Amino acid sequence: MKRRTKVLVGAALTGSLLTGGTALAEGRGWWPDPKQVRVMLPDGVSNPSIANGVATGRDVASYQSSGLGPSALNPAAPAGTPERYTDPSLTEGAEGVTTTEAQALVVLRNIRTNLEAAGLTPADVITMKCYLMKPPGSESADYAGWNRAYRQYFANVDLKSNEVVPVPMGTSAAKPPLLANKARPARATMEVASLAVQGWLVEVEVTAAYRTR
Repeated sequence: MKRRTKVLVGAALTGSLLTGGTALAEGRGWWPDPKQVRVMLPDGVSNPSIANGVATGRDVASYQSSGLGPSALNPAAPAGTPERYTDPSLTEGAEGVTTTEAQALVVLRNIRTNLEAAGLTPADVITMKCYLMKPPGSESADYAGWNRAYRQYFANVDLKSNEVVPVPMGTSAAKPPLLANKARPARATMEVASLAVQGWLVEVEVTAAYRTR
């Protein structure tokens, strides 16, 4: 049976957006106000990873990033290999970090930088698409590694208690995330046959909403 959802109301993705709400069924026929953003989350879950969907009013200014991949920040790895597109400083001290996870950490940091250049932050992200390639020798893409990295930058604040939720990196014990962020984008993740750059395992694009002035 499909879960009921909660509808959360706010003028834009601010710290106060993800609080309270009314059942989606009660909002049938509802139309967003011109400057409104509504994030629809699973009912009864205080720390969901993604939104069921997002509704935006006609006057909400938005920003669409290009697909961003990881930077080649590991000179110890051969050029063109997946390991080359990791940053050892991000995973220092952690055990069991997969290559996809390590790349995703770099990608999400690049997303943050990209957003900040446009006057936004990861808290403003409302939708996300992630494209994964399977690592060499693997049968499928590393969704678990991607999801661990995602929680380091998104969906890591409990919506009921407002407390930051510790996040594991690799097989290490959970610790405070790299960026505390309430945002739960509407997200899709898919495995693809190839990406534009040899060695990339992760590419991500996002849409973010500007805050109402």
